[in-house]
Amino acid sequence: MTSPASPQAAPARDDVAPAPDYGVLRWLVLATFIVILNETIMVNAIPRLMVEFDVTARSAQWLSTAFMLTMATVIPITGWFLMRVTTRQAFTLAMITFSVGTLIAGVAPFFWMLVAGRVVQAAGTAVMMPLLMTTIMKVVPDHDRGRVMGNVTLAISVAPAMGPAVSGGILAVTTWRGLFFVVLPIALAITVISLRRLPDVGEPSAGRVDIASVVLAGLGFGSLVYGLSGLGEGSGGSVPAEVPALLGLVVVGLFVWRQLRLQRTSEPLLDLRVLQVRTYTVSIALMAVAFMSMLAAMILLPLYLQEVRGLSPLTTGLVVAPGGIMMGLLGPQVGRTFDRVGSRPLVVPGAVGMVVALGALALIGETTPVAAVVGIHVLLMISLAGIFTPVFTLGLGALPMHLYSHGSSLLGTTQQVAGAIGTAVSITILSSRSASLAEGGSSEAAAMVGGLQWAFGLGAVISLAVLVLALMLPRRTPDTPATPATPDSHDTEGPAVPAH
Repeated sequence: MTSPASPQAAPARDDVAPAPDYGVLRWLVLATFIVILNETIMVNAIPRLMVEFDVTARSAQWLSTAFMLTMATVIPITGWFLMRVTTRQAFTLAMITFSVGTLIAGVAPFFWMLVAGRVVQAAGTAVMMPLLMTTIMKVVPDHDRGRVMGNVTLAISVAPAMGPAVSGGILAVTTWRGLFFVVLPIALAITVISLRRLPDVGEPSAGRVDIASVVLAGLGFGSLVYGLSGLGEGSGGSVPAEVPALLGLVVVGLFVWRQLRLQRTSEPLLDLRVLQVRTYTVSIALMAVAFMSMLAAMILLPLYLQEVRGLSPLTTGLVVAPGGIMMGLLGPQVGRTFDRVGSRPLVVPGAVGMVVALGALALIGETTPVAAVVGIHVLLMISLAGIFTPVFTLGLGALPMHLYSHGSSLLGTTQQVAGAIGTAVSITILSSRSASLAEGGSSEAAAMVGGLQWAFGLGAVISLAVLVLALMLPRRTPDTPATPATPDSHDTEGPAVPAH
């Protein structure tokens, strides 16, 4: 395959050379899928863990909150980190860290050791997604990014959606420890095989880390996500959730101020000049709202299926599995279509479908057929597939190469904060409305359904912002060959790269 070409094969196509790199990207995608899957894989195991470790629901939620908290704390640093190490070094550190965390969680004899394992897992996961996105933007030419990014959708978007389904299947045949001991050998095998093929992309650059920025990023984003995650849990703690949320917001403001100052004198930890690119800014805002709505639906739907309809964790997983599978299967097709027609013919219908699906979920009742719920969930996942791949590709593709790592890091951080906001707001609305209906004499099931309807309805209203932002997107990035022929080219922004 790598021998010199014969004279007859001399006029080979330009896209033959990158093929080996694409093979490497498939391994990176698989590794990213495995690590991101763990963000939601614990959802169905929480009831068992509450019994085994004798902890309250509030404490058990730390298995998800700690993971999200660590992601939000570490991801802002990865933009700087990925510019200072080689691709192989970053991949090795990420996967070894994730595997160590998985082992700690799997053998944990007490609850807080399990939480510590989740924290270590998340630290490795936080590096993988920006590494994958940055590598793709460096390796894949613009005209082929949609197709490749469609495969990436499987890792970034489908993995969280498939977490409850996968965990439901594992819990049906083994204990909660199986969630980790099934994943661990897979992660190790992927690490070993990938390191045999993974080349270094680009050259690391020298530079010092700004310690003040690291402290501000960790304290700010960590406190913000922690506070937001606790807003829907009531007043069970000694410190109201609003306090760390407001503290985090203030410290994030100081972090932003620090980065803007460093941009004038030296190299910032997270280069916020990415936000000067209009296409990227619109894309990241759209992704935040869409991810917020998706996470809210992922939290609310299992509650409806298990608390109202009385389904088991395994059956709940089977109900949501078709949507996740469809999203994964459509990812590559959406990517190829994006390469041909651009963003708007995909993102706008996707946004409409998202609003319709969430609006339909706002109408569910105590006797809604489960088949109808499956159909609505499939519509939601198909709509999100039409959104995520084009927006990822368009937003990052608008950035110059030296800002790819910073752009992917900021995107990952925004997703975690948006996920925390979506979870907090949806649970708060659910709890408040359910309590109000219960006080008015409604049954427990009716009160729960009423709360869920309001929470889904708010999600549908918020998702209207996705439609508005979709109409603001350009059809392509300026370095796409077809750009001169599109009427939207004057709206695009980013580095000027000559068309090939």
